[in-house]
Amino acid sequence: MKQVIYQVLPRLFGRKTAKNVTDGSIAQNGCGKFNDFDDRVLQHIHDLGTTHVWFTGIIRHATQTDYSQYGIPRQHPDVVKGKAGSPYAIADYYDVDPDLAVDVNKRMEEWTALVNRTHRAGMKVIIDFVPNHVARQYHSIAKPEGVKDLGEGDNSEYHFSTDNNFYYCWQQPLDLSDIPTIVDGERYMENPAKATGNDHFDNHPGRNDWYETVKLNYGVDYCDAGGRSEHFNPIPDTWSKMTDILLFWAQKGVDAFRCDMAEMVPSAFWHWAIDKVKFIHPDIQFIGEVYNPALYRDYLNAGFDLLYDKVGMYDCLRDVICHHRNTADITQAWQSTDDIRDHMLYFLENHDEQRIASDFFAADAKKALPALVVAALLHRNAFMVYAGQEFGERGMNKEGFSGHDGRTTIFDYWTLDSIQRGFFDRRRLHKEERMLEQYYQKVLKRIVQEKAVHSGQTFDLMYVNPQLSQHQFAFLRKAATDILLVVANFDEQDVMVDVAIPQHAFDFLAIPQRHFKAIDLLSEESLSGQLSAAEPIYMGISAHSARVWKIKL
Repeated sequence: MKQVIYQVLPRLFGRKTAKNVTDGSIAQNGCGKFNDFDDRVLQHIHDLGTTHVWFTGIIRHATQTDYSQYGIPRQHPDVVKGKAGSPYAIADYYDVDPDLAVDVNKRMEEWTALVNRTHRAGMKVIIDFVPNHVARQYHSIAKPEGVKDLGEGDNSEYHFSTDNNFYYCWQQPLDLSDIPTIVDGERYMENPAKATGNDHFDNHPGRNDWYETVKLNYGVDYCDAGGRSEHFNPIPDTWSKMTDILLFWAQKGVDAFRCDMAEMVPSAFWHWAIDKVKFIHPDIQFIGEVYNPALYRDYLNAGFDLLYDKVGMYDCLRDVICHHRNTADITQAWQSTDDIRDHMLYFLENHDEQRIASDFFAADAKKALPALVVAALLHRNAFMVYAGQEFGERGMNKEGFSGHDGRTTIFDYWTLDSIQRGFFDRRRLHKEERMLEQYYQKVLKRIVQEKAVHSGQTFDLMYVNPQLSQHQFAFLRKAATDILLVVANFDEQDVMVDVAIPQHAFDFLAIPQRHFKAIDLLSEESLSGQLSAAEPIYMGISAHSARVWKIKL
């Protein structure tokens, strides 16, 4: 079965206050809960075609909300981005976010119950593993007995030591003078300063740095005489601690880890850790956020199952949607990773990227429908959807710390109206939202599970169809006696096109040249003609749409 991942930030999900307050507190704007994902909601997510749910922001992170009455340490607001805080500034690797619990004292039990419900709904569970950095005030109150905390045994007189979990700035206090003061009062103090998460190794991070986080030490000295050196023998202390954290969550039923900024952690660690985790949990998956294509194969060799295809396929499809590049470039995008294509994760949205329907991207979710068809059907690899994408969420709010940038906030308490309508009050769904969701369901639930898609071969038709190279993209998929002819139209206009199939495609896919009858799996319309290298197939395609012709031999 082809994997379809549904990413959702539980904080923004569920029944909450109807009115959002910019930079509002949890009391003002509310917060989604684990319990909002009940059996009905999970079935709805499953019915989109989802096989895996990526619950984003589960592990406890720094927040400005006070949970000290529950024994949870408070975080200084100077080193927390937004009222809710970033899910990627982990404050305790062994705990879950209290924001998401109805009963804070039973927050882990509520999370475990959600894992079990998701499994019963026929889907697997993905959570974030954030290996590169932690919150400035990291302190675990939930670690198992006998586990030493990160930094607990560090010698802060050393800038670098394989026995240390952090990097230190010699006898220099942290200087946050470039960071705006959040509230009146004493500023956050740290002496000596720890290195900042985005490989900033002095004591003076700027406002555009990941100043709320500190870099973890995996045995790489970034500031030695040569500029960078690796010290992996003996095994650095951080390797063992982080592997134990992975095993902790695997034992709680997590099926996959989406590994944040995986390329900022040496591949040698991943090879060591993934091998140990998969020895005990052989079916668990690792998904790597790796942006440098030159590193893809190193991280796959280290054990990753999937890698983000951001700078290749995502960037290409975005430019094609916006008419900044021609559709012929899609061929170059997939060919650049052809040898590892089954390991590439395609997507059109995630929490880091601007929403398709935002004014900063396409301003209309329908314009990405041909890209949805291409990304979901081109190969056997996984595809990901971000919650609200299927309803055309615009991301045009200025929520607080997250500014007016076309992205859905990960820092603030907020309610997404599209999610509220789509999951909790469907009578209020706009006609356009309902039609968009139905299109996604057709593609992801029905067509993606066609045998030709999840296990078939691909043949790109663009090299023999130069007339399509600006606004259309065409390819074949075949498995056994099933053929899919897919033609996507990124144009603003309805078009009539001829699509040629070369002799090489007939030979490569073992297709007989004969009369055919086809059904468009998107529209249920029919088409008949001759499958022949000498005779192109003529068809009409609506603007911002696609044809998925199924031919049964």
